[in-house]
Amino acid sequence: MTSTPVDAPRLFPDRLVVAVDGTSGSGKSSTCRGVATRLGLRYLDTGAMFRAMTWWMLQHGVDVHDPAAVAARCAEPAIASGTDPSAPTITVDGTDVAVAIRSDEVTAAVSPVSTVPEVRARLLALQRAIIGAEVEPTGIVVEGRDIGSVVVPDAPVKLFLTADAAARASRRAAESGATDVAATEQSLRSRDAIDSGRATAPLLLADGAVQVDTTGYTLEEVVELVVAMVDRVRS
Repeated sequence: MTSTPVDAPRLFPDRLVVAVDGTSGSGKSSTCRGVATRLGLRYLDTGAMFRAMTWWMLQHGVDVHDPAAVAARCAEPAIASGTDPSAPTITVDGTDVAVAIRSDEVTAAVSPVSTVPEVRARLLALQRAIIGAEVEPTGIVVEGRDIGSVVVPDAPVKLFLTADAAARASRRAAESGATDVAATEQSLRSRDAIDSGRATAPLLLADGAVQVDTTGYTLEEVVELVVAMVDRVRS
């Protein structure tokens, strides 16, 4: 687990960073966009960045199961993320890939690409550059799987969202239009196992993070909970 010493300088002392980690299908994206919109903050989906990297690898014929091959080329794609919560964007080499990165092919390949240390280092630098950019508003809600543990371990607000696997599968199936909920649940469990077990920046509950089980709550209730946490930090 990565943590920040008490006497260490903050990474972004002039930024309100809301770091939201959690499992697939736990409601991170909807919650983060809702919170950012309510509070007038920017929004960054780091998962989309990993999907964009994966899409590029597939488009260029790179074997995503060969870590050395992925590492050798991960510096090539130009990945840009828009931070408007009402209309977030993601481009690769100037091409809009917002829809393409949600394909089954990318979904199946993103975990092995995400475990490559060189990929994580490249995207970590991009993520921190976006968080620290001199733009308005300076505050930002960032979602992913290692935001509170690695990307911004000293974020003033840190959450870890989770939910029952069956509930997550039902939500994800509803979003994608999938009819085999059992297969969706198995896919989510597999992704959880890979993300939690990887050597570099594993999915975990970061020091100081508040764990929220969203199974029995509506989206609006979860958004209200997070907004209240941010308001306490601001006051």
